Parts: sequence; structure tokens; C-alpha cells
Amino acid sequence: MRELLFFDKMITPKIINLVYWLLLAAVVISALSKIFSSYGGFTFQNLIMGLFILAFGAILARIWCELLIVLFKMNEALQDIRSK
Repeated sequence: MRELLFFDKMITPKIINLVYWLLLAAVVISALSKIFSSYGGFTFQNLIMGLFILAFGAILARIWCELLIVLFKMNEALQDIRSK
């Protein structure tokens, strides 16, 4: 309990995993809403845009979460160096 109160242990890296899955769900919902949007109906252009959103949204969400994880891994490595 002391580790959490005095920031000796980080909880955010565990939360980032949840954030990634939420972002991925948002990307899928966003892509599906673009593909099947009622404005203009189902068109080839909406299909292409939806697939674009799906592919690049998933990649960007993964990159963003990995960059955050790298920051926390660097922090852990520095703490290990400091403790030695």
C-alpha cells in the first residue's frame, strides 16, 4: 500500500492496456459507423474510408500506447540503476 501512496510503483502501465482496448473499440465503432452511415447510404467511398479508419486508427492507437509504455519502461530502468 505504501508503494501506491508514495508513487514508488506506477499503476498507469496497467491502465494503458485497458486504454488500448478502449481505443481499439472506438476505432472499430468509428469505422463501422462510417461504412454504414445513413448519410449517403452504403457507398464504395464510405467503405474505403471506413477501412482506412480501421487500419490506420488501429495502428495509431497501438503506436501511441507503445510510446507511453516505453516512457514507463525507461522509468523502471532508471529506478533499477538508481537502486544499484
